Amino acid sequence: MDALIERDVMEYDVLVVGGGPAGLATACRLKQLNADINVCLIDKGSELGAHILSGAVMDPIAMNELFPNWKELGAPLNVPVTGDDFLFLSETGAKQTPQWLLPNIFQNHGNYIVSLANVARWMGEQAEALGVEIYPGFAAADVLYDENGAVKGVVTGDMGIGKDGEPTAQYQPGMELHAKYTVFAEGARGHLGKRLIAKYQLDAGRDPQSYGLGIKEVWEVPAEQHKEGLVVHTAGWPLDADTYGGSFLYHMENNQIALGMVVGLDYANPYLSPFEEFQRYKTHPEIAKYLKGGKRVSYGARAITAGGILSLPQLYFKGGVLVGCEAGTLNASRIKGSHAAIKTGMLAAESIAVALSAGRERDELPEYEEAFNNSWLKTELWKARNFKQWFKKGRNIATIMTGIEQKLLGGKMPWTIHRTKADHECLLPAAQCTPIDYPKPDNVLTFDRLSSVFLSNTNHEENQPVHLTLKDASVPVNINWVKYAGPEARYCPAGVYEFIEDANAAHGERLQINAQNCLHCKTCDIKDPTQNIVWVTPEGSGGPNYGNM
Repeated sequence: MDALIERDVMEYDVLVVGGGPAGLATACRLKQLNADINVCLIDKGSELGAHILSGAVMDPIAMNELFPNWKELGAPLNVPVTGDDFLFLSETGAKQTPQWLLPNIFQNHGNYIVSLANVARWMGEQAEALGVEIYPGFAAADVLYDENGAVKGVVTGDMGIGKDGEPTAQYQPGMELHAKYTVFAEGARGHLGKRLIAKYQLDAGRDPQSYGLGIKEVWEVPAEQHKEGLVVHTAGWPLDADTYGGSFLYHMENNQIALGMVVGLDYANPYLSPFEEFQRYKTHPEIAKYLKGGKRVSYGARAITAGGILSLPQLYFKGGVLVGCEAGTLNASRIKGSHAAIKTGMLAAESIAVALSAGRERDELPEYEEAFNNSWLKTELWKARNFKQWFKKGRNIATIMTGIEQKLLGGKMPWTIHRTKADHECLLPAAQCTPIDYPKPDNVLTFDRLSSVFLSNTNHEENQPVHLTLKDASVPVNINWVKYAGPEARYCPAGVYEFIEDANAAHGERLQINAQNCLHCKTCDIKDPTQNIVWVTPEGSGGPNYGNM
């Protein structure tokens, strides 16, 4: 950001960056503990919940702690889970796992099928009632540091910068938001959290973080095909045995079904397209039977952290903390992260409140990490520490070992398996892989990217710099296209990256970036094999506008 620009400055006790469950839990808990703490929360979405996407089946354990009377307060946890099906799919068949064989991590009795976007909106209402200042539509563009190297806040993005990088007639400079402590709750692969982890070396001695890409649709289906409260998880087809991933299908209220697929971004074949794999999944007889005669009403995608506790960075640094999926507290074995996000937000708030009461500011908060280490969340994540790693040995071995570890040993295994490669390092050259021939969409069960993005209500101000930046503009063609057959055109679930034939360009191709389509999923920032793509925030309010997602 230009240091010569004169900016308004606002001072707070605590600044929270991100309006998901983690950030909102932090803000709410701070005000519950001390109503005099001055708390500000900003979010880059047009409204709270606009960028929130999850399956989602919520374990209410943390919500019970934050708002014991959440039912009386009208929290949108309306659909208790009534049944669990876990299926192993072949191309045309399915085998159901008997209930007595299912480890506890795959059982959802006592949990709720929710729209996490709606839960975030409700939590925002509670935060405002408690006195939190909430500003949606303000994107945190950069971190601010004081003279001692501590985080002192953030600067919000400038508005009205043209594609040429110059101010337009609508130019408005961003604001500086200063705080005694800043809480980063941007979600998986937060662009500021990524910088902080690198600056303070918070991941030293940890396994590389690993991610999955979650792609989701919501359908309205005929009443006779709807079973409110039913949870269906699958493994197997259409993914091959060496690719980590699985699917979910949740029967929500109002004859709606949320379904989706998570594909591990450590996959090896550059020809694989997570979007196309998800479209194929819907054609399986066991899935299609629920969708027959239905209508697709929503679409979205988001990367999720999947490395687990072995990839968890140090949670604190001078002047601030990481909470929720910004740190990576999602439990991949349960496909659940919202309860973990809320719990980390509460633990951070409790540590910050004590520090403020002692007159401290912009120092380190190791007591937050100590509280985490003594919590039920640490215990839960430790039991699942090997889950993702087993899949590098193939799905069959992973299934057997997960059963042994979770069913027979109850998560109390004496061994720990580590990973050494980041997801982008797992991609093989195209010459070593087999191309995948995906069928064309039928526009009944399966669809293309552009019609899908339309349902996400994604929009960006057209006259602004492209927020999907390249360190070196020659790399996408000279390396990614030549060596990896242009994987960005396939791993992006929104059609942002497109290789165009151009006789005047190197190797006869050029990369076109359709930034308007961007769902802010962060997949490109994670999976680009050369780490040449750097996602930075566009103007505030840009991106998807998710409803009941």
